[in-house]
Amino acid sequence: MDVVIGIDTGTTSTKGVAAGPDGEIRALTSVHYPLSVPGSGRAELDSTQLAAAAVTALTDVAAACRERGDRVIAVSLSSFLHALVPMDAAGQPLGPVITWADNRSAAQCERIVADGRAKELQGRTGTPVHPMSPLTKLAWWAQDDPAMLRDTPRWGGVKELIVAALAGGPFLVDLSVASGTGLYDIHARRWDDEALQIAGVRPEQLAEVVPTTQALRLGPDVATAAGLPPDTPLIIGAADGPLANLGVGATAPGIGAVSLGTSGALRTVVGGPTVDDDGRLFCYALTEDRWVIGGAVNNAGSVVRWAGQTMAPGGDGEDADDRDAKLLEEAAAVIAGSEGLLCLPYLLGERAPWWRPGLRGAYIGLRREHGRPHLVRAAVEGVCQQLALVRDSFDAEGAPLTEIRATGGAAASSLWISILASALDLPVTVAEVPEGTALGACLLARHALGELPDLDQAAALVATGRPTRPDPEAADLYRRLRPLVEKSALAVLDVVAELDRLAPEPLPATEKAVDS
Repeated sequence: MDVVIGIDTGTTSTKGVAAGPDGEIRALTSVHYPLSVPGSGRAELDSTQLAAAAVTALTDVAAACRERGDRVIAVSLSSFLHALVPMDAAGQPLGPVITWADNRSAAQCERIVADGRAKELQGRTGTPVHPMSPLTKLAWWAQDDPAMLRDTPRWGGVKELIVAALAGGPFLVDLSVASGTGLYDIHARRWDDEALQIAGVRPEQLAEVVPTTQALRLGPDVATAAGLPPDTPLIIGAADGPLANLGVGATAPGIGAVSLGTSGALRTVVGGPTVDDDGRLFCYALTEDRWVIGGAVNNAGSVVRWAGQTMAPGGDGEDADDRDAKLLEEAAAVIAGSEGLLCLPYLLGERAPWWRPGLRGAYIGLRREHGRPHLVRAAVEGVCQQLALVRDSFDAEGAPLTEIRATGGAAASSLWISILASALDLPVTVAEVPEGTALGACLLARHALGELPDLDQAAALVATGRPTRPDPEAADLYRRLRPLVEKSALAVLDVVAELDRLAPEPLPATEKAVDS
């Protein structure tokens, strides 16, 4: 069988998937690595380790394809958004990958918002002004080490790093990833002059932007290591979020895609670059004529992992996934609304729909009768309510949803899916293929090769299970609670600001790795 290999570089692992022309997964692998937190506000990945993981994932999946007798006709790439890495003129990294979760540029973000430039910047770039974005990260670098910023030949992200590793050198980035930098004018289709001025970089330090269907070639050494012909096409691909929509079959109007991993997101596909007046939604490219609007939340499966680490610490041999599953089983016995307990699950601050990095987590309404199951269920409800606030922004923009396709590690939990369905008040179908993003990369490659002229045709290949429908009583309760979530979140901002003034500075964090 002729197969396409999709390589998806994420924040905790790189996944490789081989898919046939009918969307069937023929082989898969996963290469894990730790997220480093070497200091307060920092979140980094080892650049060399990340590049090596892509080569390893490709080599492993290609070997599995040979064993099955399948022929690899192309390789396609997916990567997470909002990363920043300094590179030399040959494309080799000069430092770690600064991930979306890095919060060091919070002060630069606040200044851009305070001087009134944030709304117009988001209107042109489609990316909210937030510490996640390369725009603010570079602005931080301009203040912290202006000489390095000026003298570094290349500034890129994960996609530029992986393209250099697999293709051997071209300094390119796809339209999808470029549209998530906060530096690219999605309407004029060029690097934005004002954004570059704020960031302190020159256009020649940034990659050439090419379509997501652009075909490159594997580098000779990589092709040899993977046992593939040297002329194997390498499709540059897109960002993980837009590809997740394609990989779960959510490309038609009215169908939304929810990713429930360590973080989460809700997205839907539209016909062109669109930015809402209130600045609650991002807009990133899938292809030149298919764009994705939506909102990402910083906290999803991570809140249950946090609960397991803090409320149910186990022995050294206890598996974290098993511990999470036990907590969710306990929480399933609690009624909707967690008996009057509201959770603001902002352990890592929050993004959509307010894009307020200063938000902090809180439990509201805590009583002696509440136990660990209530705390866990309220945290899951808090995440799903945050995604429902994003859905409400879709309604305001005239892009209402009628159904949801879900993917990600947390989507395997029936409790997560039942709460999500009721919070969104929409049927939720879980994709049968768990690696929806990597499958989306494979489908985009088929589109690039001319085998699937219509992306909706590609989406029709994606298998899904039976939908979970909302519980009417729970949906009504969550609808009435949602204004309290927004009111409480915005009120917490004032309290947090005062706490920051009164509390001592946190001690410098020791070097540690986080694998969540």
